[in-house]
Amino acid sequence: MTPLEYLAAALVVGGTFFGFVATVGLLRLPGLYARLHAASKSDTLGSVLAVAGVAVVLGVSTESLKLGFLLVFLLLTSPTAAHAIARSGKEQNVEPAGDVDAPWIDEEEGDA
Repeated sequence: MTPLEYLAAALVVGGTFFGFVATVGLLRLPGLYARLHAASKSDTLGSVLAVAGVAVVLGVSTESLKLGFLLVFLLLTSPTAAHAIARSGKEQNVEPAGDVDAPWIDEEEGDA
């Protein structure tokens, strides 16, 4: 194996690891916000690492340029989608799991 292939393999393995962490977080953590945090952070990093690994394998080519655009797209849209989901949860008065203060939830209004 060449050093570039080792780098590509390390990137893909790292991406797979973070994808696994996102899946475990999604399944194990309580509540919308905790699950959203685990899924958005780890999934974005895992996807970016895996796509970067594929780009390293392909070398300098048109396909690598397309993968570069895909990386930028992932870095822009994944946090934006996570923010939109969290904002929707806030507007729907979804309470965080556990013993956490949610300053946006009015206790009197929340009981109704």
